Amino acid sequence: MRRTLNVIRLQLINRQTFIWVPLIILGSAVVISILIYAMIPTEGPKYGGGGQAPLWYFFAIGLSAMTLTFPFSQAMSITRRDFFFGTMLTAILGSAFLGIVFLIGGGIETLTNGYGINGYVFYLPWLWEAGPLGAFTVYFTLALFLFVVGFTGATIYKSWGPTVLTIAGVGLGLILVGLAFLATRLELWDEVWRGILDAGALGLALWGLVATAVLAGISFLAFRRAIP
Repeated sequence: MRRTLNVIRLQLINRQTFIWVPLIILGSAVVISILIYAMIPTEGPKYGGGGQAPLWYFFAIGLSAMTLTFPFSQAMSITRRDFFFGTMLTAILGSAFLGIVFLIGGGIETLTNGYGINGYVFYLPWLWEAGPLGAFTVYFTLALFLFVVGFTGATIYKSWGPTVLTIAGVGLGLILVGLAFLATRLELWDEVWRGILDAGALGLALWGLVATAVLAGISFLAFRRAIP
């Protein structure tokens, strides 16, 4: 555990990566969204997706954690196992931090009636229908999932090179297109959308945690062959 904590400290040496840059991106997205809301000539509630900007940044953090920090960790004689689990714990902490920030933002929007202009960046009704804990789970899952996607892609690249990574990406795309093709030919889209609505944002987030765990397992297996 001590070695794992050392990896967390290693990842957080540059606090800009997990703290300040996401906050700057999020603050900028909120300001821009408010300005856009103020220009919309309607009194009804206005919703936007600007809040997802720092979530996508976690994809880049996952990439850099593998491509930049991993070689440095090997120079410090940190084992691959300790680096992997320490990095994943850092991602969990960073995702939880971002989830708390989103909850605070949603509370501010509720108390101020959408910054006084009925505009919302954090308090999106579909995401908050399961309450604050459900909203936190959604935001936490999105950030962690994107981090693991980036980390897994970088791990495959460092293990087998760009060719295998490209093949894996194309294969995943073909699987998604194949599923869409089956849903179209079998006329299952009504059932698909009904299932999504029934599951709600919280249900989808829980399935997202399952997908994140699967990706983390794949990256752990590939990580043994990764070249610093």
